[in-house]
Amino acid sequence: MNADTIFALSSGHGKSGVAVIRVSGDNLHDAFLSMSGRASITPRYAYFTNLRDVHGDLIDQVLLLYFPAPNSFTGEDVIEIHCHGAPAVIEKIFDDLHARGARMAAPGEFSRRAFYNNKMDLTDVDGLAALLDAKTDAQRKSALRSMMGGDGKVYDAWRRRMVEVSAYAAAMTDYAADELPANIGEKIRAAVCALHDEISGALSRYAAVRAVRGGFNITLAGRPNVGKSSIFNRIVGANRAIVSDTPGTTRDVVGATIDIDGYMVNISDTAGLRDDASDAIEKIGIEKTHDEIENADLVLRVYDENVDVRAGANEILVVNKSDLISQKNIPDAVYVSAKTGAGIDNLLRAIEVRMHEMLDGADGALAINARTRSLLQVAADELKSALMSPVDDYDIFAEHTRRASDAIGKILGTITAAEVMDVTFSQLCLGK
Repeated sequence: MNADTIFALSSGHGKSGVAVIRVSGDNLHDAFLSMSGRASITPRYAYFTNLRDVHGDLIDQVLLLYFPAPNSFTGEDVIEIHCHGAPAVIEKIFDDLHARGARMAAPGEFSRRAFYNNKMDLTDVDGLAALLDAKTDAQRKSALRSMMGGDGKVYDAWRRRMVEVSAYAAAMTDYAADELPANIGEKIRAAVCALHDEISGALSRYAAVRAVRGGFNITLAGRPNVGKSSIFNRIVGANRAIVSDTPGTTRDVVGATIDIDGYMVNISDTAGLRDDASDAIEKIGIEKTHDEIENADLVLRVYDENVDVRAGANEILVVNKSDLISQKNIPDAVYVSAKTGAGIDNLLRAIEVRMHEMLDGADGALAINARTRSLLQVAADELKSALMSPVDDYDIFAEHTRRASDAIGKILGTITAAEVMDVTFSQLCLGK
């Protein structure tokens, strides 16, 4: 990590009442005195002052705050400039900071410095990135838990237990049985079994956690002209999809993002499924439909008549044109009329029930992303290999357990490769 003084706009871009510019580096005390025009300062105290550039010219009236190391976001000296949010003001402050020897920060560089100064681990960084992207209350809760160290505490506890088991296993090859705790072999195998079960349980909840963080994916599927697009428009509340009596009107996936009961939902209308499609473009659309169904958390199977079918595990049967159907006798089907809107509320309630069945509690679970998922799988595999090792071969048992602890260490960043860190910090924006 270099010792450059860095700066960036930490608030949003564009015209605003107030903008916040963050500066981080070593020994910024004198720089703060110069910028504030004061002889002395009190840390973490907001000074209302005329900000002048290095030549003494007035830039703006601002609030200035000084956070000395190590009690700051980055662990370095930090200055915050709360100025008016005019682009010209921000640009002039940037020019002045350049003149004072600072440079523009790279994306995620503030958080990278916080990591190097032990203010955050990589799970905290993942949580911060998720919080900055949060669009719903459920996403906010999940991300905040991660950012405030909830995930890191779990990973750290797992790693400590693995290190302890590995140390005992290694000791069993060097010490006599009467010099070790009683039944230590059985105890460390039981500990590894418990760790494996806990990690496997976390992995099993990956789909639910992903749905909270990235959105719950719902796909409407069915034959042409059963009313999928009309139902889609009713749910979304806008005429996003083209509605026509001509079969095969929907050629591509039409998507929208909505909020249902605090959860972000990605809902897609798809090309109608039929075996006799002859148009090349329609065939491509049907292939995309199958891809959407495969990636969906919930599929709304739409029909326009009573049919003898049963819903799959992740499906809801929807019978459209209920105003034209006299007998509504399909068990567990939701009858709607996209034309009149009848039954749409029932369909939304059915969707909510299925979402809550899958997602409730996921905002308090480990926030597993693609990076942490792969490392957790490595840890689970290594623990399984330890359990499958010969009963009396504790060298192999210790080695597999050590590798599992290394995988968890990479999640935290205590053991890391440069490319892992690059991926993690590149999620963040300037000023973070």
